[in-house]
Amino acid sequence: MPGTDSTALPVLVVGATGSLGSKVVDELLARGKKVRALARPTSDTSRLENKGVEIARGDMLDLDSLVAAMNGVDAVITTAAGYTRGGKNADDIDTIGNANLAEAAHRTGIRRFVLTSILTSDQTPDVPHFWHKKLAEDKLEQLGVPFLALRPGAFLDQIASAAVNPIDKGRMMWIGKTTIPLTFVHTSDLAANLAAAVDADAQAGERIDIGWDRPVSMREVAQVMGARTGKKIKVWAVPAAVARTAGAAAGRFMPLLKDMAAMFSYFDTGRYVADPRRQEELFGPVPTAEEALARFTDELNTAQHR
Repeated sequence: MPGTDSTALPVLVVGATGSLGSKVVDELLARGKKVRALARPTSDTSRLENKGVEIARGDMLDLDSLVAAMNGVDAVITTAAGYTRGGKNADDIDTIGNANLAEAAHRTGIRRFVLTSILTSDQTPDVPHFWHKKLAEDKLEQLGVPFLALRPGAFLDQIASAAVNPIDKGRMMWIGKTTIPLTFVHTSDLAANLAAAVDADAQAGERIDIGWDRPVSMREVAQVMGARTGKKIKVWAVPAAVARTAGAAAGRFMPLLKDMAAMFSYFDTGRYVADPRRQEELFGPVPTAEEALARFTDELNTAQHR
């Protein structure tokens, strides 16, 4: 289970204005931590400031701003991901930006650096945004930064409701085979793990799988959610080969599409599966697939009736 740390120094959260990062901020505050958030000069940080979060203006592509943001902090948690944010600098954020974070942490002597990595990132050189996380881990290790890399599975609440609310519409989209089990996480659970990792009793350099008690297929996801609501939910699937062909055709102009197609092709191999034993040792009981799916379904159901 997580240890305790009575330090009065803040924890810097990189990506605090995003979906996952904002939840990490709330988890840290609930644990009595002081929080500093890295935010770009143009970002609206009013919600964070209203919670008492200190704001450090900077950019992952500006090393000096990162050093300034890390001065005087105890630990760093980064949830930043160029791939999910998109934009013309997406690749630079995931490569140069992560390298800059590691260098800044090295220069400022951060006690612990918590990286949001990706499950099996070290096995996937053909999936660029996965591989970039592996390279980020390597950079931290190379510089001797005391880090923990949490490697979560696919974000269920982002994938299952990417296009529409599946409870409302009775369908969800998927690319690839619907019968291949893989590891999912719920964003709120991952946020709690990231916050707890700041003081977890772990060795520097550990890579920790984050997931549920077992992998599940998208067909099973739809069945469990449907049973929970008493509605039939269909999975509309696009074959991975079709997505891969489209991604290759658009890759020159839309590299993120090619990256996404490579990811779903990898999911079809059946190797995207977590070993949650170390997760349980550090953070307590691992969520069961049934409990996590029920919770997510109830959240969607509530959202539908607002």
